[in-house]
Amino acid sequence: MSAIRDDEAVDGIVAATARYEAWLGARLDLVKADLRLKHGHMAQDRFAFFRATFYRWMQHWPRLCPDLGAGPKVLSIGDLHIENFGTWRDVEGRLIWGVNDHDEAFPLPYTQDLVRLAASAALAARTGQLAISPEAACEAILKGYRKGLRAGGRPFVLGEDFEWLRLIAIADLRDPARFASKIEALKAPRYKVPKAVAHLLDRRMPQEGLDLILRHRIAGLGSLGRRRVVALAEWRGGLVVREAKPVIASACVWAQGGEDERIYFEAAVNRADRCPDPWLTVDKGWAIRRLAADSSSIEMARLPKGQERRLLAAMGRETANVHLASAPKGLRADLKARPAGWLPDAAHRMLGAIEADWDAWRDRG
Repeated sequence: MSAIRDDEAVDGIVAATARYEAWLGARLDLVKADLRLKHGHMAQDRFAFFRATFYRWMQHWPRLCPDLGAGPKVLSIGDLHIENFGTWRDVEGRLIWGVNDHDEAFPLPYTQDLVRLAASAALAARTGQLAISPEAACEAILKGYRKGLRAGGRPFVLGEDFEWLRLIAIADLRDPARFASKIEALKAPRYKVPKAVAHLLDRRMPQEGLDLILRHRIAGLGSLGRRRVVALAEWRGGLVVREAKPVIASACVWAQGGEDERIYFEAAVNRADRCPDPWLTVDKGWAIRRLAADSSSIEMARLPKGQERRLLAAMGRETANVHLASAPKGLRADLKARPAGWLPDAAHRMLGAIEADWDAWRDRG
């Protein structure tokens, strides 16, 4: 990975955010009201700030963790954190759990995903969202990652196996009636939806030619500000929903000052040792996916007491599932050679920079 340019190294968070959003705006149409909402969330909560500023993380990464840049490269998740995991249905209708956001996928040292996941867990522990120490969180993540490497990749099919995770996921699935009410309450887009996007949504419905109602959805934090077009339709007695979101190159390209804007989203989804979501496709620069009550995240605040270590280990193991698809050799040896305490130390370094940025963002006036 190339080093940060001198002018970027001294940039404050406010200037860096303005430059990144200008870069985004040159590549897609942004929803200005959603960007303002994102900026407000960033000021109110440090975990929200963490999730919303992957671009800034990638500026800090080579400067603060130069010792981790030489590890084997993988097709990484990039913006990995504890809320980047959820459920979906595979082609057999089975409930699957795993990483559910690949917007920032990019070739990076495998250590980057682990450090960002560990930093998110440590931050959640500091803010009381997880009843576990940062050190214990790092230990659990590494334990699961090592287990995943030894197993050679194993999807999280929540059926006869992984009963403990299935029970958590089922208990946390959103109520279908509440989901429908929330979706139906979405407002119409204030922008013109391209005919090509409406056509893509129509094609991904269970039957083409349905009477589609188009809405705008506000969701996420890292991608907040991008258009999210939701199509609702009645089909055979119930509501069906699809979402379209534009896909562009990872923020890693911006942070590196690179010119190669290759998009790795689809490769990351299809190459991982997992059960893919058959409703998730990328077409003409838009990611189309199914939205439903059983496609949801496990809310950490509602996690049963005593399951923190187990879930974090599962996150580490799922991270290994993703990494093994692109770099099956060298990961175990490199991980074994790392000194004790390398993960909590790196997470601490990165969180120090993030905390300083958060303070500066709140004081921006």
